[in-house]
Amino acid sequence: MAESYVREDIAAVEGLTSSAQALLHWADEVAGSAPAEHVYRNKEGRKTLRFGRGGHSYFLKLHSGIGWGEICKNLLQLRLPVLGASNEYRAVLALTELGVDTMSVAAYARFGANPARQHSMIVTDDLVGTVSLEDYCASWASHPPMFSTRLKILRKLADSAGRMHRAGINHRDFYLCHFHLDEQTLASASPTCHLIDLHRAQLRASTPRRWLVKDLGGLYFSAMDCGVSRRDLLRFMRWYTPGGLRPALTEHVSLWRAVERAAIKLYRKDHGREPPALAAS
Repeated sequence: MAESYVREDIAAVEGLTSSAQALLHWADEVAGSAPAEHVYRNKEGRKTLRFGRGGHSYFLKLHSGIGWGEICKNLLQLRLPVLGASNEYRAVLALTELGVDTMSVAAYARFGANPARQHSMIVTDDLVGTVSLEDYCASWASHPPMFSTRLKILRKLADSAGRMHRAGINHRDFYLCHFHLDEQTLASASPTCHLIDLHRAQLRASTPRRWLVKDLGGLYFSAMDCGVSRRDLLRFMRWYTPGGLRPALTEHVSLWRAVERAAIKLYRKDHGREPPALAAS
């Protein structure tokens, strides 16, 4: 079984065809020649690296198959294994269709029917000039941003999460570090904030409650050191929930209580202490 896509700009620069096998051969060559300092991950059948072509910077994720042993280990741990680049490719297309800021795909290929040995890759544009929200918001507890900036980012996060979840997509690694902000767009009503690292995303007709809790709990956990206030939480709940704050605090109140418990549990596990108290405003 084979799938492939290549964008015209990179195809022209590299002389690529849309053949899945040709694209995978090219990706193997790019990965094999990458300097060590450009390789961000190389284990469990996946290699992630940055490379440049034609004056542009890209990221390549190359999947070489994780083997039946790793598949069985994941299933025994009640975790769905990541078999290749297909999840990420489909998630990017779906989020783009929904109007959620995410990555831009320059090339994609998948070849092979054996899930343990499937060969696949995805190339995305490097988000040059952006900053992760984890870094951007790191000093907010001691140096709060302008109120308008705080509101814009909160609203953007709630809007992206809501669109994604209502469409049946969950991220599984939904933390501030996986949102990349283009600071030059902060002057606009809705700044650009790209959601990345979608290789573990799941796509269904609807998102099960447990995965809503995992995603939202992870996002809240990652923001706990950023001076989050009770009003911030209420604003997020209002913008995330169809119908606003009233249904969030009535028919959906059990969801938000579960989200809070999940976030506190993650914080205790990761930091070995209680999370900071909510900011005053």
